[in-house]
Amino acid sequence: MGKAWYGLAAAALTLVGCDTRSSLRSAMASGMDYDAARKRMVERQLKGFGRDIRNPRVLEAMGQVPRHEFVPETDRADAYEDYPLPIGYGQTISQPYIVAYMTERLEPRPTDKVLEVGAGSGYQAAVLARLVAEVYTIEIVEPLAQRAAADLKRLGFDNVKVRAGDGYQGWPEAAPFDAVIVTCAPDHIPQPLVDQLKDGGRMIIPVGTFGDQDLYLLEKRGGEVRRKAVLAVRFVPMTGRAEERR
Repeated sequence: MGKAWYGLAAAALTLVGCDTRSSLRSAMASGMDYDAARKRMVERQLKGFGRDIRNPRVLEAMGQVPRHEFVPETDRADAYEDYPLPIGYGQTISQPYIVAYMTERLEPRPTDKVLEVGAGSGYQAAVLARLVAEVYTIEIVEPLAQRAAADLKRLGFDNVKVRAGDGYQGWPEAAPFDAVIVTCAPDHIPQPLVDQLKDGGRMIIPVGTFGDQDLYLLEKRGGEVRRKAVLAVRFVPMTGRAEERR
């Protein structure tokens, strides 16, 4: 679709009601070249100035996973834009750059078994699935867990296991994990997740209250955990057991 047509259609959205707006956005999405949009996302948002995602395996995965398949149909025209999108139940799919950044800092290896807390749409798990041997992902909102599981299966991500439940507790029977990635923010680092991390393992997790969060990178060595803040972020709060500590 040409840029001029897209600009006119986007402007028209402000002049119509909700039903018509949804129909227009669906029509725009159906005419999109998603492969080209994904390529632009990688070049401009991930490799571009001030972003500097450099891991070639991460860039390849981000360029292959169809993000538009993990967002509601009415938002697919925006699937490769530089911001998060709603996926229902008060949750979002993260900005592409944040997905790439967290994945790169986790240093995923082809033999790794990774735990994700906060499956959401399933998109982050899909990216990881291209990079590691196994992904175990937990989502506390059961309808989202069911939808993520169905979409991951439909798209052929057979090395991902999805569970509906409280991610604060981790996945004990599948532990230990080479890496843990958390996509919702507790106000402290859950000890069960640390306990389920292998020696030499890495964890990346947002910590803090909404509007005052930092992304922490942890490394567990010899029973000790080293951590450092790497980026200011804004994630939805972790719910369930994590709320008991607030």
